[in-house]
Amino acid sequence: MKDDLRQRVSAVRRFNRGFVRKIGLLQEGLLDSPYSLTEARILFEIGSNTDLTASQLSKALGFDGGHLSRILARLEKRKLIEKIRSKTDGRQMFLRLTQKGEEGLDFLNRRADNEISQILDALSEEEQNRLLKSMEAIENLLLERSKSPQTYILRQHEPGDMGWIIYRHGVLYAEEYGWNEEFEALVAKICADFLSNYDPKRERCWMAEMDGEVVGSVFLAQTVDKEIARLRVLLVEPQGRGTGLGTRLVEECIKFARRAGYRKITLWTYSVLESARRIYEKTGFQLVNEEKRHDYGHELTGQTWELNL
Repeated sequence: MKDDLRQRVSAVRRFNRGFVRKIGLLQEGLLDSPYSLTEARILFEIGSNTDLTASQLSKALGFDGGHLSRILARLEKRKLIEKIRSKTDGRQMFLRLTQKGEEGLDFLNRRADNEISQILDALSEEEQNRLLKSMEAIENLLLERSKSPQTYILRQHEPGDMGWIIYRHGVLYAEEYGWNEEFEALVAKICADFLSNYDPKRERCWMAEMDGEVVGSVFLAQTVDKEIARLRVLLVEPQGRGTGLGTRLVEECIKFARRAGYRKITLWTYSVLESARRIYEKTGFQLVNEEKRHDYGHELTGQTWELNL
């Protein structure tokens, strides 16, 4: 195992140990109850689903059928669950909670709510929001929610958005292309100029949100030539890529430019930014000039693209 992978494995295992200890999963009885973690999980699934069979429960939890059968027998013996024969198919037996089982599940839910409330109460609101966003990221990456269709909304800029644009450009371009702080300084200047001279009739900033989190941005700004607009700071976060968001942001710029009466949109980019270049080509932009440059600590090929409206 390579050293960098070994360090990452160690970090994940350290997180798992700390998290399990924090929420009390190492206790003999979950949440100071008479139920183990596995038993509590089974009670929750049965209580949350009607007409649930043992085979369906086995698939939902990823349990071996024989192992699950033994646990269900213990729960039935303790009068926490019962089996009800299907009225339409006599071969099927549905799992149901008894009144005692429902009381046990209610106890577990109340204890869980109280324990999580205590954890959250110890954090500020800002820390709680950071925690929830981090947990959402873990869900998306490890529970494959990211493979389901994601929807996004577009809105105009609000206070604080320019800071996000500067920060995320600085971080992403350093991580993905190794660009230095000169690029972040350039983006900061672009954002400052946009705010200082903003003309809502001729200019627009779009911010993209997905599940309440900002995942993209773009500007359309006027130039010295009042008939030419400039597309700037197009950015799509990794979790927003592959959704068509980048193309949508550029298309919004084009539609706004036409309504505002511009005759041309121009933009500056670099050949290394292949995903962005594909979007520009797809939306009708033409490459009109290239030049070799030393920017942001690298030898790059700068490009000018234009779209006649």
